[in-house]
Amino acid sequence: MEAFSPTPPPWLEKAIHATNFCCPRCRASAAKAQRVWINRRAPVLGEDYRRKWQEFYLCECEQAWWAWSSDRPPSEFSKPDE
Repeated sequence: MEAFSPTPPPWLEKAIHATNFCCPRCRASAAKAQRVWINRRAPVLGEDYRRKWQEFYLCECEQAWWAWSSDRPPSEFSKPDE
C-alpha cells in the first residue's frame, strides 16, 4: 500500500466523503480497504487545536472514500478512559 507516499494515487480523484467511518456504498470498514493513502502534507487544525488528516480508502467494492483521522472510531485494543 502507498499509505505514506508523498504523491496522491490516481484512484482518490473520485473519492467521496464518508460521514460514518466506513465505505458509503457497501458499509465495509476501513480495515477491509484494498488501498489506503493519508494526506500528510496538509493537516488541518481541529477545534481543539489537534491536527487531523484526510484518510483515503479504496474499498473492495471499488468505491474510493475519505474521512478525517479524528472521525476514526476507537480501536478495540485501546484502553478505556478512566
